[in-house]
Amino acid sequence: MATPGNQWWKLRAKHGRDALFTDPNKLWEAAVEYFEHTEKRKWKEKDWVGKDAVLVHREKDAPFTVTGLCIYLGVEDAWWRNFKGTEAFKSNEAFGTVYAAINQIIYNQKFEGAAVGTYNANIIARDLGLRDKTELSTPEDGSAFKVTLNIGDKPASNSGAIP
Repeated sequence: MATPGNQWWKLRAKHGRDALFTDPNKLWEAAVEYFEHTEKRKWKEKDWVGKDAVLVHREKDAPFTVTGLCIYLGVEDAWWRNFKGTEAFKSNEAFGTVYAAINQIIYNQKFEGAAVGTYNANIIARDLGLRDKTELSTPEDGSAFKVTLNIGDKPASNSGAIP
């Protein structure tokens, strides 16, 4: 049991853990390792083809994700979100370039994968914050209205409606 009023904590040489990355090149190298690792990983999808429904296994690519990068680095997602506020980030402008490049690569790989049909477009669109939605307002009198267009939905029946 500790002695009441002790101040053993003052004997520590430092408080908290060391920064995970103090060199932007090391962060970039780790991200490239993650990208290469993820490109090698394949998911297996079962599919039945032909009139006899022959079972085949198709390989599917895994998308790059910030969560996947964080798991690979052994950190929590919050570390990546908060990294921009760290002293290491603020003291070296190259971190901003590397951080932005990593985010752009992750975004682009998911976007292109969805665009060519490798990934589920609906899931990726939600993940990337993309929406098929347009909002309009009337600025003249300050009143507003919303119009939501559901692109790709089947049009409603016009039976009995006057065009």
